[in-house]
Order: sequence, then structure tokens, then C-alpha cells
Amino acid sequence: MAATSRRTHLLIIDPQNDFCDLPTAYLPNNPLSGQPVAPALPVAGAHADMHRLARLIEREGDQISDITVTLDSHHRYDIAHPTFWQRRDGKAVTPFTPITAGEVRAGDFTARQASALPRALRYLDDLEAHGRYTLMVWPVHCEIGTWGHNVHAEVHAAYNRWEEQGCRVVRKITKGSNPWTEHYSAVQAEVPDPEDGDTQVNERLIAPLSNSDLILIAGEASSHCVKATTEHLVQQLGPDMARKMVLLIDCMSPVGGFEAAQAAFFESMAAQGLALRHSTDLSL
Repeated sequence: MAATSRRTHLLIIDPQNDFCDLPTAYLPNNPLSGQPVAPALPVAGAHADMHRLARLIEREGDQISDITVTLDSHHRYDIAHPTFWQRRDGKAVTPFTPITAGEVRAGDFTARQASALPRALRYLDDLEAHGRYTLMVWPVHCEIGTWGHNVHAEVHAAYNRWEEQGCRVVRKITKGSNPWTEHYSAVQAEVPDPEDGDTQVNERLIAPLSNSDLILIAGEASSHCVKATTEHLVQQLGPDMARKMVLLIDCMSPVGGFEAAQAAFFESMAAQGLALRHSTDLSL
């Protein structure tokens, strides 16, 4: 692989099976049920995004000096999963249900484990004070050890070839293993846990990026994890580094119903100096 003097860092955020609208040919069978395993939280357009991203790595790999992949990594029991909550009548909380501190205090929702309620309520208060997100109950997704936690096959194959050709390693960064806080951003959790360093500012992610001449950002979903990670990177790295960042807008898609969040994110980042580019038009 040819060497390049410019340090171009490709940051791939959560390119995992559970977030991809995969065709049938990409789905394995569950050996217990015999049925195809389905992605838990598929984002419309994500499979095509990952295809374009893989082609970029293959086409421009000799100009890419570093690749970092973040991995959403959850337990089944998590404050943002249905396993944590129940309704007033004891019935299950369905995915895509927002929960506020006011609704919990009113008794509309409560923790399935009564002893967890005080801590959960403190979390909701802190989360809402930050003003970034309302707690959303998502389907159980990216559970550690499952097929859904794995990287999209084409992206995985493409960066494997990059590793082998250059005798180097793709850096993997996990996030989301603390069940008491949401962790959209790979930089830090929405409400960092003072007793858990993994929820606080991740210098292992930031330090290599700060030494880059160009940072390419791709992944899923543009309305949530890509958005949160990029916003935190801009805050941590400052305006000079922001002008070295490129959002590969054809290698990311929003969660359905959150298209406005993506549009606002793109507008805000462009205003702060980030470039918005299509991977198919990119020549390094």
C-alpha cells in the first residue's frame, strides 16, 4: 500500500447489522428457531450507505492513514430498552416510546425493578437539564455477543483488506455498556457516570483524531449517533479541527421520523466549518 504524508482519518460510527436495512441474502438463520435473524433497528438507506462506504475504502484506501470504528454495545437490560420500564397498569412499554421525568413522577411509567426507580428518575432529570434528548425507549439492539452487534459485512471485508495490505489495525471503540445512561456519542455518554470512566470523555478516541489533517465521518444514524459524536468532537477539538472534518452524507441516513434532526445537524455543522460531501465525488 502506498504511503501518504497527509494523515486522513476515517471515523465510522456504528456500522452495525442492527442498524442496517439488510436484504434477505445478508440475514443468517437463527439455529434455535430456523427463522432469519432480522436487524433490530434498521435505518432506511443504511445498507446502501455501507455499500458506498466499503467502495470508498477500497478505492481510496492507500490515502487513508487511520480507520476508527465505533460500536454501539448494549446489555439487554438497559434504561433505553423496553426491559427496564413498564406502564402504570403493568403492561410493557413498546419501542419508540419517549419517557419524561414528569411522566414518571405522575406514575405513567415506572421501572420494572422498584429499587431502580430513584436512580432512573435522577437520570431523567439530569438528561432533560442537558436539553439534548428526551429518553427514547428503543428496541433491544446491538446486544453484546449477537449478530446484530457485528459490523456490516461489506464494510468489515473492506477494512480487513485495508488492514492486511498495510499491516495495521482498525481501532475499535465501544460505547453504551453502562445500562444507566444513554450513549449516542462515542465521545461521552449523555449523562456521564462519575463512577464509570467509560462514560466520560474518551481520550482514546479524541487523541488520534486531533493529530489528523483530514477526518472523514460516516456511519449510522445521522439523526442520533453520528450527530451526537460529531457535535461532541467539534466541542472537544475546536474550530480549527472542525474545518478539517468532512461528513460523508451519502454514507449515513437518519432514523425514520427524525429527518428534521438530520437536516438541522447538517446545517449546524456546515455553519461551523465542516464540509458536506458525497463519497462518490471524493478523491483523496
